[in-house]
Amino acid sequence: MQIPEGKKIYFSSDNHLGAPTHEVSLPREKKFVAWLDEIKHDAAAIFLLGDLFDFWFEYKTVVPKGFVRTLGKLAEIRDSGIPVYFFVGNHDLWMDDYFQKELNIPVYHKPKEFTFNNKTFLIGHGDGLGPGDKGYKRMKKVFISPFFQWLFRWLHPDLGVKFAQYMSVKNKLISGDEDAKFLGEDNEWLVQYCKRKLETKAYDYFVFGHRHLPMEIALNDTAKYVNLGDWIGYYTYGEFDGRDLNLKTFEVTL
Repeated sequence: MQIPEGKKIYFSSDNHLGAPTHEVSLPREKKFVAWLDEIKHDAAAIFLLGDLFDFWFEYKTVVPKGFVRTLGKLAEIRDSGIPVYFFVGNHDLWMDDYFQKELNIPVYHKPKEFTFNNKTFLIGHGDGLGPGDKGYKRMKKVFISPFFQWLFRWLHPDLGVKFAQYMSVKNKLISGDEDAKFLGEDNEWLVQYCKRKLETKAYDYFVFGHRHLPMEIALNDTAKYVNLGDWIGYYTYGEFDGRDLNLKTFEVTL
């Protein structure tokens, strides 16, 4: 994709809408919608890198209640012709075809390469990548298995969604009660993942979420790892102007 002059590509991740409660997350949702409303005027494309919702599961005929402001704004943006891409996170990994059918937004379950203005990007949510975290990787294999999802569908949505939301907000980081801490490059699994990818192919940018911590780390003379932070405490996002990708903060107070 060649970005027209004056246009930009935007990246956002980790809103966790619905956590820890609808009432608490509603101001965050309104702020996110205000950001979408602001960037639609010069956006060439928008990338949402997962955990938009704190929990999402698509039954055959039911999706979780709420989030109409976000879904409506995304529909408006997409209907205007602006491409929107969604990468599932570990909290909304049970997405199927709802976004594709209702909003015309493609959904990706693995990192994917894109090229913008001759800059090569590797984009994804970031969970389960790199060395370590073996317990989560085993758990994820269970969660994404067709058999497990078939079993979960037998729960009435009122029970299934309520149980999943309860388990989700038990994590203090997700509920916003505890800040993520930078572990150092040698202990940041996504940094190690990016460095290993560079051993076999050249990239300009690696863009991920998941860590809830805004980070910009030079991996070599040309490649940079960017973690987008979150919309719980930081309200940070990525902006690519056709030449450089940088983190910015949305500071509008509603």
